[in-house]
Amino acid sequence: MTTAQPSTAHADAAFDTSFKNLRVRRLAGRIGAEIHDLKLSGSLDEATFSELYAALLKHKVVFLRGQGHLDDAEHQAFGARFGKTVAHPTVPAREGTRIFELDASKGGGRADSWHTDVTFIDAFPKVSILRGVTIPAYGGDTVWASTVAAYEGLPEDLKRLAEGLWAVHSNDYDYAAQRTDIDPTRLAHHQKVFVSSVFEAEHPVVHVHPETGERALLLGHFIKRISGLTTAESARIFEILQNRVIRLENTVRWNWRQDDVAIWDNRATQHYAINDYGDQPRVVRRVTVEGEAAVSVDGRRSRTRTRPEAVNDEQIRQVIAQSA
Repeated sequence: MTTAQPSTAHADAAFDTSFKNLRVRRLAGRIGAEIHDLKLSGSLDEATFSELYAALLKHKVVFLRGQGHLDDAEHQAFGARFGKTVAHPTVPAREGTRIFELDASKGGGRADSWHTDVTFIDAFPKVSILRGVTIPAYGGDTVWASTVAAYEGLPEDLKRLAEGLWAVHSNDYDYAAQRTDIDPTRLAHHQKVFVSSVFEAEHPVVHVHPETGERALLLGHFIKRISGLTTAESARIFEILQNRVIRLENTVRWNWRQDDVAIWDNRATQHYAINDYGDQPRVVRRVTVEGEAAVSVDGRRSRTRTRPEAVNDEQIRQVIAQSA
């Protein structure tokens, strides 16, 4: 018995033909696309980069395989095409760079909780570019969720409720809340490095994307509480809305290979790194692009509650001076 093969027309239906310079293949119904036959660099021509950015805004996260030519310098140069690249506020960057490295062997490389990057500052990053440096033989996939699709799927009454809410985000969150088996090395890394300086920012639970105008839920594990509610009320409202974000139909899952690159719109997504690869080595490096304060549906902007002098400020100045 032979298995029928999909027709060419059926296979081609996965490709988004609205782009002239790129081959963009949809990976899921509401989020995610793979870009074929493109070599990333800081010197991409403007027409190609413009389409790449448009594809990112449309599909929220895009993936490219076979980017082994990228080293740290070229990775940063490509990231700079999206805007000013920034180091993590508390985790020291790789020497001479602004790169955030997640190395599973060092305690800080298993981001196995749903989050939007660095929402504990008011102007959280707009774009992240993650490169697979060492990929395990199995496991270690990452899942992204569309926070735009989550908002759009809410009943009207829940939309109105969410649009009026604000939440406090902090890097000093309850690390153990969603974990049943706590690795002492990871816990020590969280306490001594990630929370070496405590940040807090207050964001609208629904914000308006500054480029697409779409409304998105702004949640994730950095939330400490919803403003004006009791702890119990805050937890229940958060759970209702967060569960809408991570519904499977709002997600896409990426099976990493060596030298893959993932680029995501941090203003329209959450992500989760699946911790199912045991003691295998897994190293990924991220270039992060500076964002701006979120804006609520009534025009108010995110605000800082606590912001100590960032650990990496002096390091960033040194890098800038060296590259001048």
